[in-house]
Order: sequence, then structure tokens, then C-alpha cells
Amino acid sequence: MSTQQFNREANYQAALSMARDMLRQGVIDDDDFVKIEAHFRMKFSPCFSAFGG
Repeated sequence: MSTQQFNREANYQAALSMARDMLRQGVIDDDDFVKIEAHFRMKFSPCFSAFGG
């Protein structure tokens, strides 16, 4: 794994963690989370998380 791939994966996981926290707190709903997750996958192109996240 290259440094660039590692950074993309780490940034994806950090962003998704924040979205999960927002979901747990009721700030967003399930539909919003699904949209956010899809956006993050496109933005960060995670290598491992694309296999089932």
C-alpha cells in the first residue's frame, strides 16, 4: 500500500466515523448516512473499505 492509498483510507475512515457519530446523535438519519457514505467513497476512493466497509 502506498502512502497515498494509506492516507485516502485513513481520511475516509475518519470522515465516516464523524458521520456515524452524527447518525448516533440523531443529527442525520439513515438515508442521509447512506448518501454521505457514497459521497465519501467517491471522494476518497478507499482501497480496503470498498470491499464491504
